[in-house]
Amino acid sequence: MGVGLASRLGIAIAVTLLFTLLARWLRGVSVSGAVAGATISFLLYVAAGPGAFVALVSVFALTWLATRFGYRWKQELGTAEKQGGRTGSQVLANLAAAAACAGLFALRGKSAFLLGTAAVLSEATADTVSSELGQAQRKRARLITTWEVVAAGTDGGVSVFGTAAGIAAAILTSLVCSLVRLIPLRRIGIAVFSAILGMVADSYLGATLERRKLLNNDWVNFLSTLVAAGIAILLA
Repeated sequence: MGVGLASRLGIAIAVTLLFTLLARWLRGVSVSGAVAGATISFLLYVAAGPGAFVALVSVFALTWLATRFGYRWKQELGTAEKQGGRTGSQVLANLAAAAACAGLFALRGKSAFLLGTAAVLSEATADTVSSELGQAQRKRARLITTWEVVAAGTDGGVSVFGTAAGIAAAILTSLVCSLVRLIPLRRIGIAVFSAILGMVADSYLGATLERRKLLNNDWVNFLSTLVAAGIAILLA
């Protein structure tokens, strides 16, 4: 093992541990979520560089803030995230595709996979922010397939405010990905567009398959990130 690689691995382990401890201390993740998050963050750092890790931290910060916003109201609705934080399956559902894209970049060296990573991170942020802020601001939502009025927090329910917040979150995350040089500035539009389509796919899957108990929320989130990654890579 070369000195450079050993140093990089050492830094990756150190920053991953610090980030994981912080996330656990803030109750953003459960114990299983901390383990899954540590694995994802380590893989992103090693495969795609420190920029990918910084982008991941921004995803955590935005989603944590959105989750805490209006928390008491969401508790009354019965849609609030558990106090212990997101579980391992939730973390993997939202971020496994990003780690996979980063791994493919490390193996193949094609920048399209970094764009896929950015799109997944942006979609994961957009989906969580749109859901959390939408629930915190409204009692009702519209089912994306039929546009009927449903209770806030219903699978497949969308609102203007929540959707706008999700789009803003996708833009912000993609900008961070560009600032840390994970993707070039000229490709931000692709990352944002892919993330938005992934967010829409999440709502459609929620309204159709999840409401019928054919998929659970983790699978819906995972498939939505795959949609974002696939579109980004194809457009690249």
